[in-house]
Amino acid sequence: MRRFSTVTILGLILGYAFLYLPILTVVAFSFNESKLVTTWSQFSLKWYVSLWNNEGLLSSILTSFHIAAVTATVAVILGTLSALIMVRFGKFKGRTLFSGLISAPLIMPDIITGLAMLMLFVATEQLIGWPSHRGILTITIAHITLATAYAYLVVKARLQDFDVSLEEAALDLGAKPFKVFMIITLPLIGPSLVSSWLLSFALSLDDLVIASFLSGPGSTTLPMLIFSSIRLGVSPEINALATIIVGIISLAVLIAGIIIYHQQKKKRY
Repeated sequence: MRRFSTVTILGLILGYAFLYLPILTVVAFSFNESKLVTTWSQFSLKWYVSLWNNEGLLSSILTSFHIAAVTATVAVILGTLSALIMVRFGKFKGRTLFSGLISAPLIMPDIITGLAMLMLFVATEQLIGWPSHRGILTITIAHITLATAYAYLVVKARLQDFDVSLEEAALDLGAKPFKVFMIITLPLIGPSLVSSWLLSFALSLDDLVIASFLSGPGSTTLPMLIFSSIRLGVSPEINALATIIVGIISLAVLIAGIIIYHQQKKKRY
């Protein structure tokens, strides 16, 4: 059995401490009764109650989750179609240009993307009167543009390793192409679709720069609200919200780990 040196173990401890101690600090101070987030007074749940009664913060949470859900769903659909075209259609005229246009948002700075989308919407509003204002719709369109590139790469990587003989066998047995896609292709690439959806959801939920360019009245997202509140000092309500998010993510990871463990255990037997 390979033994780890003391330096390696110490490095791992320091690395994980650097990553997780700030998160644990936020979690601990979310139960602090004092309004000063750096001074501990006593245990209390008052900031969770205050969070529940904060309509502005709850509204921004719902707005962010709504935008992220729509963005992830549309991005997975567009990314999957793009991946199918690039992998299954072989060479066609404009293939290189099409591939470059899909991948461009990956290397484009967010500030450039936000500014370009803002200028585009201003121009289309002057020409055809749409969109009439900046808000949830404009943010969602911009997030879809960004997230589609990530969904495309994830699904494309799965399709490139896909065993086409399964589809060919189904076609030889008389199944129609659409039925083959729905019954064979989609279930086999399902994990990549779920992964790309979660990645797109996280990207949209986390975005601040692009949303700042394209937001309007009534469309303040959670990152925008947190960033603006930090200028006046971190509110303990933000700590409570962060703790809830960390708890939900930890629970999801735990459930996923248990499912994977039981699946691997079944395969052994």
